[in-house]
Amino acid sequence: MGEDLQRSEKIIEKYRAENGTLIGILQDLNEEYGYLPEEVLKHVARELEVPESTLYSLATFYTSFRLQPIGKYHIRVCVGTACHVKGAPFIVDKVERELGLKPGETSSDGLFTFETVNCLGACALAPLVTSGDDFHGKMDQKKVMKVIDKYRNKKKA
Repeated sequence: MGEDLQRSEKIIEKYRAENGTLIGILQDLNEEYGYLPEEVLKHVARELEVPESTLYSLATFYTSFRLQPIGKYHIRVCVGTACHVKGAPFIVDKVERELGLKPGETSSDGLFTFETVNCLGACALAPLVTSGDDFHGKMDQKKVMKVIDKYRNKKKA
């Protein structure tokens, strides 16, 4: 068993005795790997004797699960009502043009993943852009460029 599957085996064993714990397993695997690798999902399905389709149904239903790795900098632009009214579509357009990515895509160098989200729960900061734990409020096209440049420059450092 490869090292990657050994990591998943520890998580499976943690939940094996409990019933109805698929979501907990997927949450822990997503945390461990940063996403849900196909090989790991197949392993879990075999070990727990559940159809792969059940795991994929859960993984695609809940937005907190990822089936692909994300970039080092996960740029999320809120497009909820407050952010939309205050210019989020212009910010989305600027990020798309600057990074060459559509929402849901990751740059080929693995540096950026770009997503739009319906609400980040910080409407007073609208329009809002986040990356990891960093919240950037009252954004506009110039400010979002500064954020992107900041992360690009971190790569060079």
